[in-house]
Amino acid sequence: MGLNTVDHNHPSSTFMANFLRQCGGCAVIDGGLATELERHGADLNDPLWSAKCLINSPHLIRRVHLDYLEAGANVIISASYQATLQGFEAKGLSIKEGETLLEKSVKIACEARDIFYERATKGSLDISDDGVTPKGRPVLVAASVGSYGAYLADGSEYSGNYGDNIGLQTLKDFHRRRVQVLAGSGADLIAFETIPNKLEAQAYAELLKEESIKIPAWFSFSSKDGTNVVSGDPIEDCALIADSCEQVIGVGINCTPPRFIQGLIQSIRSVTNKPILIYPNSGETYDAHRKEWVPSTGVADVDFVSYVGKWREAGASLIGGCCRTTPNTIRAISKTLSSNS
Repeated sequence: MGLNTVDHNHPSSTFMANFLRQCGGCAVIDGGLATELERHGADLNDPLWSAKCLINSPHLIRRVHLDYLEAGANVIISASYQATLQGFEAKGLSIKEGETLLEKSVKIACEARDIFYERATKGSLDISDDGVTPKGRPVLVAASVGSYGAYLADGSEYSGNYGDNIGLQTLKDFHRRRVQVLAGSGADLIAFETIPNKLEAQAYAELLKEESIKIPAWFSFSSKDGTNVVSGDPIEDCALIADSCEQVIGVGINCTPPRFIQGLIQSIRSVTNKPILIYPNSGETYDAHRKEWVPSTGVADVDFVSYVGKWREAGASLIGGCCRTTPNTIRAISKTLSSNS
C-alpha cells in the first residue's frame, strides 16, 4: 500500500479536509476526561471507570465537555471509552440498558455542543479576543471506542498483550455491537482510541467494512518508546492498516508521553497521506497494578504547549491531550495554534 492508494474523492476524506479548512488548517481535540470528572467530585473507583458517570452523574460529563468547548476544542470525545456491553452486563445491566448508555454518552456530548452554540449566539461567550471565538466554530462529536484491554481493566491495554487465545474473530465479535450502536448514535465519527496492537486495528478495519459503517473513523495508537505501539508492533505497520481502510479519515497517537510524539508523527507520515492526530498524555506514568498515577513525572502545561509548534511542523493537523491534561492545557494549545496559523 503506497501513498497513491489514498482516494481523495472518497466522501470521508473530503469530510476531514472541509473540517480542517473550517478550523483554519488545524483542529483542537479535547483533553482528559476521568481526572476532570474526579475534580468535579465523581468517584471513578469502579471497573466501569468514567462510564460509571453515564449511570449516576451525566451532568458532570456534560460539564466537562462544556469546559473543553469553552477552552477551544473542535472535537469532543464521548465518555464511552470504558463503556462496553460486556462490562455493563457484568454489572447486572441488560444488553438493551447497555446500548442505551452507549447512545447516552454521545447524546450528552451533543447536548454540550448545543448548549455551547446556544450561549455563543446569545453572545454570553464573548471570547473572540483570544482567537477561540465559538461563532461559526466547527465542533465534531467523536464516539470513543476503547480497546479490548480497556474492558479487561487489568492493564493489558497498556501492553497490548492479549495472549494467544485472543484472535481476530474474538476481537471483532467483542466490538461489533458497540460499534454498530455508536455508529447510529448521532456522533460525527468514531474514535478508536489507545489501540495497543496491529491485530485490534485489523479487527476495527474489517468491522467498519463488514458492517458498512456510515460515519467516518479515526485510529489512534499508543506507544511507550516512540517507535512501536505498546505491543511491540511497528507504528508504520499499524498506520498502514489505517491507510488501507476507506472509512478511516485520520490516524495518530494518544495516551503517549509528549517526548515521543514528534518521531511517531514522522513515522506515520512516511506511510500515509491521511491527516495525523495526536493527543498525548501529560507524560505522567500510570501504574496499572496500583491503578494510580505516579506523581511528578509529567510536563507542565507550558512545557506541553512548547511542543505544539514542532508537532504541527512535523505534520499533525489535529492536536489535543489525553490522560491528566485539563481544559487549561487545551486552552493553551488552542491559543498556540491560533497565533501560529
